Amino acid sequence: MTSLPTSPLITADALLALQASPDAARLRMFDCRFDLMRPDAGQAAFLEGHMPGAGYLHLDHDLSAKGDADALCGGRHPLPSMSRVAATFGRHGVAPDHIVVLHDAHGGMYAARAWWLLKWLGHGPAFVLDGGLAAWQAAGGALEAGPAAAVADLGAYPLPAEPGMAWVDADTVQARIGRGVLIDARAPERYRGEVEPLDPAAGHIPGAVNRPFQQNLDASGHFLPAEALRAAFETLLAGQPPQDVVHQCGSGVTACHNLLAMTVAGLPGARLYAGSWSEWCSQPQRPQVRGAQPG
Repeated sequence: MTSLPTSPLITADALLALQASPDAARLRMFDCRFDLMRPDAGQAAFLEGHMPGAGYLHLDHDLSAKGDADALCGGRHPLPSMSRVAATFGRHGVAPDHIVVLHDAHGGMYAARAWWLLKWLGHGPAFVLDGGLAAWQAAGGALEAGPAAAVADLGAYPLPAEPGMAWVDADTVQARIGRGVLIDARAPERYRGEVEPLDPAAGHIPGAVNRPFQQNLDASGHFLPAEALRAAFETLLAGQPPQDVVHQCGSGVTACHNLLAMTVAGLPGARLYAGSWSEWCSQPQRPQVRGAQPG
């Protein structure tokens, strides 16, 4: 059996080696490219050129539950029920023994959401391609055009006895204000409330500290070394355990990038506020603030 990474990241070279190994039959790859302003752009880009054998996961249709009565929260990208997530991955041909590799062309900001959902479902070997599509091509990986190859619908992925990841709702976040660590993954100007291009109000949740997800990456779009990530997050934790950390962003997507980065850093156990700012700011009873974080 192929030796798999101990990190939730996989390099392009390791992926190429995996494709040439006896475990290739267990490999499932998914392209998660997306554009918040043009929701069909990611799928169009996939059709123009994608990694051979990859399927496509759409943020709105596969990785969130927009307009669904069974959504577990509000906001722009509501968290689907676990049974819906199980049905989605089963429909895309994923079973518990499969090795799943996820990627995008945006530093992992959308692939991380798919990774979190799989880990929430309790899936074991799930990885984000470090450096994404650009790293694949730089390593000599080919692209092919056209739709994804048909895969067998395996039926719903088996539900776990206990979720592999945890999430919290808005009431939990409000009750925690002043306790624990709440990390906001949005850009600084959105956090401060100077601009808000996507949601109905500008600002942030009281007590949140700002860690833009882009700070997890180097100039080439690869994740920083684990030790650098650990040092950065330990500064934010200020001695509190990872289990006392909640991550949020605009809609529960890029918060998963910080969750992934903490896992890479050897600091697992943080939770996701799934509704994030887009849910929070739409509820009049939730307090909101503007300005820079203290310190």
